[in-house]
Amino acid sequence: MSIPSSDDFAFGRGQSSGLLARLKRPAAFPSLAAAVILFVAGILFWGGFHTAVDATNTLEFCTTCHEMRDTVYQEYKQSVHYSNRAGIRVICSDCHVPRDWSHMMVRKMQASLELWGKVTGTIDTREKFEAKRMTLATHEWDRLKASNSRECRNCHAFDAMSPALQKPEPYKIHMQAREDAKTCIDCHKGVAHKLPRGYNIVNQ
Repeated sequence: MSIPSSDDFAFGRGQSSGLLARLKRPAAFPSLAAAVILFVAGILFWGGFHTAVDATNTLEFCTTCHEMRDTVYQEYKQSVHYSNRAGIRVICSDCHVPRDWSHMMVRKMQASLELWGKVTGTIDTREKFEAKRMTLATHEWDRLKASNSRECRNCHAFDAMSPALQKPEPYKIHMQAREDAKTCIDCHKGVAHKLPRGYNIVNQ
């Protein structure tokens, strides 16, 4: 039977200290599990947020309140944006909500503030809505003007207008508008909704 040497004891002490160090070290598994949970939660939150935003861009959502359904929606249904020979239907969000993320979020926040008018009852009847229509319309025209009619240009562009397919007079007007740096809303304010009472007086 051999007697353990001092080297053997030193080796044993090294093993013990290494084991103790591993026991004291925080386990990697809880950190990994937390990272996975946060990742999945982030995906679920982002997906849910996008789903909610998309839901607020539908025609059904926009016409939920009677202020829209009984007034501007009825006008829109008589417009070329609702029914046309090409079978292309443009809905509220196509004209009133930017497509890019940053401008869309700004517009959504503005729209949430506009709900105040419904909550406080300032536009909860046809008469009240019509009384404020000029103000409401002017705000939207100003927004479109400031963005160079960004939402209109998602579908319409001067460069895409064909002199062979467009009637001569409108084509001439459009080309002149391009030279004059005009934007769509300068000439097409009543394209989907009727103009407010007093519009012609204000703009004479």
